[in-house]
Amino acid sequence: MRRGRRGGSFTVQIDPPYRAGLLGLSAGDAIVLLYWMHATRRDLIVQSPAHRNGPTGTFALRSPARPNPIALAIVRLLAIEAEGGHLTVDAIDAFDGTPVLDIKPWLASIDLPTGYEP
Repeated sequence: MRRGRRGGSFTVQIDPPYRAGLLGLSAGDAIVLLYWMHATRRDLIVQSPAHRNGPTGTFALRSPARPNPIALAIVRLLAIEAEGGHLTVDAIDAFDGTPVLDIKPWLASIDLPTGYEP
């Protein structure tokens, strides 16, 4: 994966044994990517980010530095080439070589909190 922000295009590579699991996904779908931030610190429980007025607990932040660096991103699937295992997504906050743990479809009926109105 390549690190990026919304408005670009980034590739997620799926290993051959898992490519059949892409069946049913289509360009335009919103998907949830779970990935392992393997290169981040795991010892910061309280952090002092520049955008906050003082120390803040890790669990109140979206920082990659966490005791268990499982990351979650909800992205738009721009293109899919299932046979080669290539997913093109609109953005991902990860570096090349970041391991993907799982992919799930994003479903408003499940993933929006009860009573939430966009």
